[in-house]
Amino acid sequence: MSLDHRPLLFAAEEAEFTFPSRGSRLHAELILDARAELGEGPRWHASERRLYWVDIARKELHRFDPETGADQRRTFDQPVGCFAFRRSGLLLAMKDGFATLDGWDAEPEPFGEQVLAGKEDYRFNDGRTDPWGRFWAGSVDTTKQTGEAALYRLDPDGRVTWIEGEMLTCNGAAFTADGGRFAHANTPSHALRIYDVIDRKLVNRRTFHQWPIGEGRPDGGSFDMEGHYWSALYDGGRIARLSPAGEVVGEVALPVSRPTMIVFGGDDRRTAFVTSARKEGEPQSGGIFSFRVDVPGVPEWPFAH
Repeated sequence: MSLDHRPLLFAAEEAEFTFPSRGSRLHAELILDARAELGEGPRWHASERRLYWVDIARKELHRFDPETGADQRRTFDQPVGCFAFRRSGLLLAMKDGFATLDGWDAEPEPFGEQVLAGKEDYRFNDGRTDPWGRFWAGSVDTTKQTGEAALYRLDPDGRVTWIEGEMLTCNGAAFTADGGRFAHANTPSHALRIYDVIDRKLVNRRTFHQWPIGEGRPDGGSFDMEGHYWSALYDGGRIARLSPAGEVVGEVALPVSRPTMIVFGGDDRRTAFVTSARKEGEPQSGGIFSFRVDVPGVPEWPFAH
């Protein structure tokens, strides 16, 4: 494990887009020149007023202060695919399974069955806590060959339940503000799925939106308080906002081709933060971008352990 701090660098160039449904102009600005190999999983910690995020490829967890530009870093023995806040500390979804982290300087402690242990080509990838304090996390087949990636649910008592499989990259997990709908993607399929949540179970799966091949793949995403889903389109260079019916109602262009995840934060949850992956020839790639929106995002629920 190692700890580090990195400075904030601001970019001169911005990307902008006129949002068709509201007519407001959105500006995507580079706020941290992180140069991450695979920046992912941003989450806004409201009480700390910090943006937590990971660089999966470098096995790093970061904590970024947008006000001062300070970006703290921790390195682990396993990659952290995603995480959730707890009332004290964090829940980490790592290579083999879940772990609790009682404080920034603490060591991770395995929690629940390590369901991916021994599966060399698999790791946890993306996840979200539901309103009842359960954590839903998807795995990834890093070889993109066997198609055994799956969606799992971790309960507060440590029980891990397999929910759905036959995927390559389980991504984009998010719940609506009332917990009544859940969305996620099997990224290589270019399709975003949506479910109804009834009696705290996922039912009625259907395709929410299908993107054409070659126009970007749905990576990480988040709902806003109006029930619109925002999706980072990897290799698509933009963020798409989808209506509750699954129609694209707006897009925000970025100066990099590989955005990986969007989340909302700030005191009013109207500041969008976007992580990205590094790509040769794109100097700002691997950075974190930000822009303001009209509708607040859904807050992050803590894992109930």
